[in-house]
Amino acid sequence: MESVTNFSVSLIKGFIDSLRGVTVLLYLDKEINERALSRSPLTEFENTKNKQKQPKVKQESKVLTRVLQSCILNGFIFLLSILIFEYVLLPAVKYLVTVVFGHNPGVAHNVWAWMQPFLSMTFRMIWVLPLFLLSKLVNSLWFQDIADSAYRHRRGRPQFMSSVSKIIADSLFSLLVQALFLVQSMLVSMLPITYIGELLCLVHMCLLYSLYSFEYKWFNMGWELHKRLTFIETNWPYFLGFGLPLAVLTQIPQSYIISGCVFSIFFPVFILSGNEATPVIGSEYPLRLFSPVVAISNALFRCVRQGAEVVTQRNR
Repeated sequence: MESVTNFSVSLIKGFIDSLRGVTVLLYLDKEINERALSRSPLTEFENTKNKQKQPKVKQESKVLTRVLQSCILNGFIFLLSILIFEYVLLPAVKYLVTVVFGHNPGVAHNVWAWMQPFLSMTFRMIWVLPLFLLSKLVNSLWFQDIADSAYRHRRGRPQFMSSVSKIIADSLFSLLVQALFLVQSMLVSMLPITYIGELLCLVHMCLLYSLYSFEYKWFNMGWELHKRLTFIETNWPYFLGFGLPLAVLTQIPQSYIISGCVFSIFFPVFILSGNEATPVIGSEYPLRLFSPVVAISNALFRCVRQGAEVVTQRNR
């Protein structure tokens, strides 16, 4: 009974903490700007003592600006353009085809049968794909900016890993683990048991989105990937609740592109939530969902390293 109670408390606490970023947005910029202003040497006494006038410096925080920019890019430009194309332009063109060939419904059906895929493919190649790639690049920069500003305000200067090569290796390994974990979530969703596959997929996505949200803070704290993953696996009830809102929101759309837009719109709030949150620790039963993909990633990196060593020896 106590285990169930602890699980429920951790799950609810994680869910509530994931929503804190909404309120943080309302005051974080103001606090950062006030702190920057209070640290500026701007008093009249100091100006007189130094016999020169020092300009007043105020470092404007851009957290709220970055969040709004992300919403505009991913919501009003990217997502809205897709919805307009799918639910306004395509139906309008279809109606035009039926009007032009109204005397012959069979011809209208055949014309629309080749026109609709052609228009959809053209739209995706000319607009959706370039904008998708651009948004991925821009979002990564904005997300990093949001995370760094919030971290410096709460905890001061980041404590990075000991060397640049270690940072690069950790980042590459992290990307591989996350990609394989996505594949793992898709595989478990295919289990031929009613609702079990979907539930396991949801659990995977909750933990993955929690990793995304907390990774900025943990990386700035100098935590290596194995420590980040172990912490999530050990305290999984909290992170299950933390990632639940974003996982549900992104699973509602049927389109991968629209799901990505929804993720990019709401994710900055979860970055702020993760920066503010204090996870509930002490779960009795670790959930080793990341362990299989970590083992596969280690094997792949080992093969690549051995292959590189063999090529190096042959070149000598």
